[in-house]
Amino acid sequence: MQPQIILITGASSGFGKITAQMLSEQGHIVYGTSRKPSENIGKVRMLVVDVTNSLSVRQAVEQIISEQGRMDVLINNAGMGIGGALELATEEEVSMQMNTNFFGVVNMCKAVLPYMRKARRGKIINISSIGGVMGIPYQGFYSASKFAVEGYSEALALEVHPFHIKVCLVQPGDFNTGFTDNRNISELTGQNEDYADSFLRSLKIIEKEERNGCHPRKLGAAICKIVARKNPPFRTKVGPLVQVLFAKSKSWLPDSMMQYALRIFYAIR
Repeated sequence: MQPQIILITGASSGFGKITAQMLSEQGHIVYGTSRKPSENIGKVRMLVVDVTNSLSVRQAVEQIISEQGRMDVLINNAGMGIGGALELATEEEVSMQMNTNFFGVVNMCKAVLPYMRKARRGKIINISSIGGVMGIPYQGFYSASKFAVEGYSEALALEVHPFHIKVCLVQPGDFNTGFTDNRNISELTGQNEDYADSFLRSLKIIEKEERNGCHPRKLGAAICKIVARKNPPFRTKVGPLVQVLFAKSKSWLPDSMMQYALRIFYAIR
């Protein structure tokens, strides 16, 4: 396979770091981004990029184009999570969640698409989540941001089809990464007499599932396959088998049963 020029956001840790390493080991020229200065990871060249800042994004993309002459693959992986009740989320928390997980994807796509259109080829891989298939309690704005990525990607895939640009969604379930420890926790929710107990019960379950989740290399392998395939599937679910099967069942399971199962699983009572 011909080496490709690949840019992956959020590559300093977790999914992004391992995926960048795996792609580089396959011979691709890989650039990674992080919000803070980070050392290169093997042959992966790290750039400082704030995906919520369109100028920062454009400068990084222009640098890669200047050095390589093209952009073959964009992997939108950068993301963050906030745990807490939807009702009590502050404007700052909502903005932080949506700006990183959704508008960060929009900014990156807007920056690379002119070059991909000109070349009449390219591939954009947006990392969504099984939480973008179903709303997760006390992770509501995380789910909302991923639902937004899903809808955006569906529309984008149609619009760029005439230019031979492929758009793909990857929906991870629970994986054992630094995401768990880096989750922001709503102080207002933890202090609220109506929500606190339920929130802490659900959060304990969420963190346990994440820490016992799949190894990130499983997701990295799935992304490597998408990069390698000429016509990859639009959606790819990856993670614990039970979670993948449950997410797939949403298309035929009645809403009442789906919500009942989620209430039982996350101890909402």
